[in-house]
This record gives sequence, structure tokens and C-alpha cells, in this order.
Amino acid sequence: MLTYNVRGENIEVTDAIRNYVEKRISKLNKFFESSVEAIAHVNLKVYPDKTAKVEVTIPLAYLTLRAEETSPDLYASVDLVTDKLERQVRKYKTKINRKSREKGFAPIQVDTPDAAPTDDDSLQVVRTKRVSLKPMDSQEAILQMDMLGHNFFIFEDADTNGTSIVYKRRDGRYGLIETDE
Repeated sequence: MLTYNVRGENIEVTDAIRNYVEKRISKLNKFFESSVEAIAHVNLKVYPDKTAKVEVTIPLAYLTLRAEETSPDLYASVDLVTDKLERQVRKYKTKINRKSREKGFAPIQVDTPDAAPTDDDSLQVVRTKRVSLKPMDSQEAILQMDMLGHNFFIFEDADTNGTSIVYKRRDGRYGLIETDE
């Protein structure tokens, strides 16, 4: 069962907007077991050029769903985000079902870090995140990275028990960095 945390930036979140967001995102409940408790963090932004951006993050025990969309209409952005999240869940479930048939894979959650932006003049850390690494293979790490929209992902390799990083290369393919321990 999803609960909702709806926030607005440069916009007042009215009951009508809140109800619409909850109604649309609640369609995702059909993909989860009834015992799943999760909070859907929804951030609504309206920019001076009258475009609306909707960001939704749903951290689950085995996966973090995240999507964002910008369009001239707030309600259209909510619809687009919901569709994107639904595609992510379907893609993930298909991949997991395929893996479980092959080797009994159990889905797991990995919190992902944000790369700390650097300034050429000062190399100071402006944000720190702690990650808990859970065992998975590189294919699952790539799936998680793509679903989160990041260009790298840190994980514990289930085969070697070492820390590894997958990343998206400029040519669109993926790279893997393995550590020696």
C-alpha cells in the first residue's frame, strides 16, 4: 500500500491536485503485494515559463522507482510520470522473472549515491551519502542504474563478494569497475 508525501515548489498543492496525484500513482499498487508499505515522494514544481515538473520517488525494499517529467500542463506531467513508472515496474518484473527462472534470483534494494559536483577552483565535498551495498550481479546493477537515471552505480558483486561499479559509457554501452580486496 502506497502512502503519499506530496510537496509543491512555487505552487500550492490543492486538494484537487493531491487527489489527482494520489489517484494516478495508486494505479501502481496493482504491481505490489498487499503487504508492501511504501511512501511515494512527489515533488511538484512550476517554473516561471509556466512549465510544470513532477518528480516521483518510491523507495521499496528491493527497488527504488524514480521518474520525472516536465510539460506545460501539471496534470499531463503527472500522467507522463505515472506511465514512466509503470514501464519501469513492468521492465523490472520481467527481468526478475526471467532471472528467477534461470537461477532463483531474489530482488534486492541498493541505495545509490549522487556524484559530488566539483568546482575547478575548490575541490570540496558539498554532499555526502551513505550507501548500503547489497549483493547482486552486474546485470541487476545496470537495471537499477537505468531505472534511477544515474550514470553509475555501486554494488556488491554477488559472485566475487567485492565492491564493483557499473557505469554508462559515452558510446551508450556499459563499463564495469571491479575492486581488488
